[in-house]
Amino acid sequence: MPEKLRIVFMGTPDFAVESLKALIKSGQQIVGVVTSPDKPSGRGKQLKPSAIKLFAQKMGIRPILQPANLKSTEFIETLKALNADIYLVVAFRMLPEIVWSLPAR
Repeated sequence: MPEKLRIVFMGTPDFAVESLKALIKSGQQIVGVVTSPDKPSGRGKQLKPSAIKLFAQKMGIRPILQPANLKSTEFIETLKALNADIYLVVAFRMLPEIVWSLPAR
């Protein structure tokens, strides 16, 4: 049996959830999720999590990273520690070179 890939999924909107679902069904190892920070919404400006964050929480995927700055040392070090083979990106922000050059594949 082939070795499972270590995958970090990056996405935010509702339609990205279907890709994350398919990834889970594929049996690969999801070692983390990266999504946008919670945003103020509605009249009370309550923080609203992204669809990806809600789904990842429901599925028990950890960690869920929500960096405000994709170049921050803390975020980069956390990504390195996940030791991902690949990142799967669906409707996320432009990634700086330091981020997309981290995974092995």
